[in-house]
Amino acid sequence: MSKEFGNPSSDIEGYVKELFWTEDELLRNVLRECREAGLPDIQVSELDARHLEVLARLVRARKAVEIGTLGGYSGIFLLRGMESEGHLYTFEFSPLHAQVAHRNFKMAKFDRQVTQYVGAALENLPTIEPEGPFDLVFIDADKGNYPMYLEWAERNLRVGGVVIGDNTFAFGKISEVGKVNELAPSVKALHQFNSHLAKSPHFCTTIFPTGEGLTVGVKLSHP
Repeated sequence: MSKEFGNPSSDIEGYVKELFWTEDELLRNVLRECREAGLPDIQVSELDARHLEVLARLVRARKAVEIGTLGGYSGIFLLRGMESEGHLYTFEFSPLHAQVAHRNFKMAKFDRQVTQYVGAALENLPTIEPEGPFDLVFIDADKGNYPMYLEWAERNLRVGGVVIGDNTFAFGKISEVGKVNELAPSVKALHQFNSHLAKSPHFCTTIFPTGEGLTVGVKLSHP
């Protein structure tokens, strides 16, 4: 008997949220700060945020990289997973988003554990390479550059470290690969990201069947 990939039941989702999710006052304030500053409502979901915290704890992350800060919501969960010993290097293209994230990290009392970079991530990532290797790399930024972000992560993760990519179902379009002649560049890039991890002998990889798709790869060896 084959089993479903994920569970689309809203009742199940409600059960999981009720059991595993508690939104504390800090998180409510962080989300309010993002809304009031006019940031888009595209941060990771509550349960995906918990996935990030759990994964950070699983690999005992102490040095994490986040590509796509937005308002700092996902970064706070990564920092919670690393506790007081951890440090987050986070990259954001938008100066406004970075300013809001800075306020939120300070509100969460994590500001001393965060180094923020503003501008194109691919230009700034080499700056932190001397701090590596890293334990965790979370990618949630411009989809077209996912393959290049993965290339960087592949070089700079430690063996046993984890790379995480959000939105890897391409907003429901990923199944069109191989069926549709003209695919959006972002869909092609996300497929390339998934395919590279799936086929690489240097990673053990899966996709968590979240609403948006969360690809998770553990580094087994150096390329």
